[in-house]
Amino acid sequence: MPALVCVARIGAAHGVRGAVKLWTFTEDPFAVRRYGPLLSKDGRRQFEIAEVREAKDHLVATFKGVATRDEAERLNGIELYVAREKLPATEADEYYHTDLIGLAAVTPEGEPLGRVLAIHNFGAGDIIEIAPPKGTSMLLPFTNAVVPEVDIAGGRVVIALPQEIDGEDRDDDPSPGRPGLVRKERTGGRDP
Repeated sequence: MPALVCVARIGAAHGVRGAVKLWTFTEDPFAVRRYGPLLSKDGRRQFEIAEVREAKDHLVATFKGVATRDEAERLNGIELYVAREKLPATEADEYYHTDLIGLAAVTPEGEPLGRVLAIHNFGAGDIIEIAPPKGTSMLLPFTNAVVPEVDIAGGRVVIALPQEIDGEDRDDDPSPGRPGLVRKERTGGRDP
């Protein structure tokens, strides 16, 4: 089965004709229509968007084969995925979370630090989470200064630990992330 990337999550039913609230994790919310049928996480179920329109902070969508509120209510909480190869190519210094998660993290001298666990954005820019072999994970800014090199083909990211973190105990409380898109910049990133 190809690598899947989460692009949306189905929310509560909307109205009585099978519509649902739909939260997308793509740069253009309407991009979910262009990927073709969307898959459940296990790849066993397919969902084809029949209609979609914009709402306040989400989309309202109907899926082919879903015509009643009861059917729509049963979809609440399902995450929708597409195969990684269906996503558009990235620009320079732009990466999909799924391409970064699992990469080895090393110092500029090549010493191992751990693995990339997640990419987060709490509103002030993108954060890369590194899980060391032992101890708590590190949350670091995903900037050119801290992450000077991303080598996806080589399976690693180079991490230049900020001076205030290098050698200190790390006691961060990580939160779960979402695979999306991240751009290495001095001022932050963007969603897919």
